[in-house]
Amino acid sequence: MAGVVGTEEPRRTGGRTVQILGVAACYYAAAQLGLLRDLTVGGAVVTPIWPPTGVAVAALLILGLGCWPGITLGAFLAVLSLTTPGPAVLGVLLGNTAAPVCAALLLRRARFRTDLSRLRDGLALVFLGALTAMLISATIGVGLLLLSGSLPGQGFWFVWLAWWVGDAMGVLIVTPLLLLLRHGVRRPLPLGRWKEATALVIAVCVVVPLAAYSSISLLFLVYPLIIWAALRFQLTGSVLCALLSSVVATVAATDAVGAFAGLSRVEVLVKLQAFNGGITLTALLLSAVIIEQRNTRRSVERACQELVEVLEHLTAGEAPPPKAQSGTDDDRGRPDEAP
Repeated sequence: MAGVVGTEEPRRTGGRTVQILGVAACYYAAAQLGLLRDLTVGGAVVTPIWPPTGVAVAALLILGLGCWPGITLGAFLAVLSLTTPGPAVLGVLLGNTAAPVCAALLLRRARFRTDLSRLRDGLALVFLGALTAMLISATIGVGLLLLSGSLPGQGFWFVWLAWWVGDAMGVLIVTPLLLLLRHGVRRPLPLGRWKEATALVIAVCVVVPLAAYSSISLLFLVYPLIIWAALRFQLTGSVLCALLSSVVATVAATDAVGAFAGLSRVEVLVKLQAFNGGITLTALLLSAVIIEQRNTRRSVERACQELVEVLEHLTAGEAPPPKAQSGTDDDRGRPDEAP
């Protein structure tokens, strides 16, 4: 028995080490993607979307809280690629680690399901995982800039707001996508749906660049596509559509072209974040409502079918069959909690 325990412990330690290194690598790669497009506002460089926060929250939800050192290591590597580490780096690492951990704890307490099959899951991710938890990283990060003299006092609140929204957008855009990849596609689409999906992809590839790069403000044209994707393809379609739209709009905004031409840096950031936030919330919450309604309808249909079978047996004078363990979709399993 001692030999078995002795071999199992190194395996667990080795597996956790691999997970931590994997999280660190994904965090660093996401940081490099986020740094490809940035804006200088109020004397500080901010990113409209900070993907590492989404990677960190998804990793904690999927792998468990034990992978938090990977977030710290990835954040340290990201800072190291930008500047020489100083005493303030410890505070930045603390904020970038504490915010995703807080998000995971709040979501776990809210009995969050990683399949996002209920409206309450979408609301929890928005208000707890993104808007509430990311207050920590924004406050610590901008506070350190102010204390170190890198940021003038009059620019504190706007830089804080930009930092907070960028971190929150990373959670809202990247985390659902990674959770979808974890669950995968449950059933292949029939041929007719593939034709519709192709038509949606073509429409998105045509309309989104037109809306972002047109000198006329046409960004509102993206919303019908988000609604179409949510109604017909639920979370998978709407999240991918929102991701592509956000990326294209961010590129246009940082280049100050199209719908963002002639605006100041502050106006560009406000317009971009309003657009990204609007389409992301529409995609996430509308998809969650549709999925929940469909699950409820399936539960009602199963209950009606069981009732019909019971009535048929009673009419025939037979004992009713044992009740199947169907249950509602809300009772089919417990929320996905990290090990």
